[in-house]
Amino acid sequence: MAEFNIPNFFDQVHDKQYLLTEENPEIMQINVGSLCNITCSHCHVNGGPNRTNNMVRETFEQIIEAFKVGKYKTIDITGGAPEMNPNFRWFLAEIAEYAETIIVRTNLIILAVPAYKDIPELYRKFKVQVVASLPYYNEKVVTKQRGKGVFPKSIEVLRRLNELGYGKEKDLVLNLVYNPNGAYLPPKQESLERTYKKKLFDNFEIVFNNLFAITNNPIGRFSEFLHREDLYDGYMNKLYKAYNPDTLPGLMCRNMISVGPDGSLYDCDFNLIEKLKVSGKINHVSELAKEHSGIRRIVTGMHCYGCTAGAGSS
Repeated sequence: MAEFNIPNFFDQVHDKQYLLTEENPEIMQINVGSLCNITCSHCHVNGGPNRTNNMVRETFEQIIEAFKVGKYKTIDITGGAPEMNPNFRWFLAEIAEYAETIIVRTNLIILAVPAYKDIPELYRKFKVQVVASLPYYNEKVVTKQRGKGVFPKSIEVLRRLNELGYGKEKDLVLNLVYNPNGAYLPPKQESLERTYKKKLFDNFEIVFNNLFAITNNPIGRFSEFLHREDLYDGYMNKLYKAYNPDTLPGLMCRNMISVGPDGSLYDCDFNLIEKLKVSGKINHVSELAKEHSGIRRIVTGMHCYGCTAGAGSS
């Protein structure tokens, strides 16, 4: 077992200004529940078909009010498979009146399910930026991480999005996400993006805008894997040794507030899973609609090393 003697993340950051949020964050991220049609090995929210923590209509309404009052610019919708929330279509139409940018993080294959095949057209209508998880550009690796049959369905949906103009038209942005399939850091994003673009176009004539190479955070289902395989200490040491202070200015949590399925407030979606609510007296989105939270001290944990390793994952 690797030696495990890592300082807590707060102490590791010498310039504490980077652990403060903006006075007026521009991004509101919402996790609408962990219900998902697949069970991925790296999933930090433990998403799957049996999850029951779906966000309810009242919480969505509170989010809309807080978004308007706080003059946020971007709504970033995640899950689970966010499309499976029964209020999803309604919310897209409502929030489109106020958001300059709508981001939806999708697993792609949910959009191949008959009950959800209309959603790509809704994405086009509301100019949604699609952030699509595609762990790799070949079937063997994706099958190992996400299950049999996932890769061809992902390709099917990407082709459909391309047909609608995604990845081709200026205001229809299609970004892909890569996650390592093990206890290691992702390769350099720029070179991996070039490889993705070449492989996906040469083999399937698929185009997209950007690739995000995301480091797996040691929480949720990935943490269970690390502990089960006796890899946790070694992986944490790897993150710690790759800590890069140059990533701090661009941390997403500095310009964002995150809303959990029950309306509780967090600095990020990872803190939601770790049950680390925001600092200060305002801790629910219903309160955020009535009172400005102002500058907050970001609540940190050991998993923050995942967002600051190498080139960063924010």
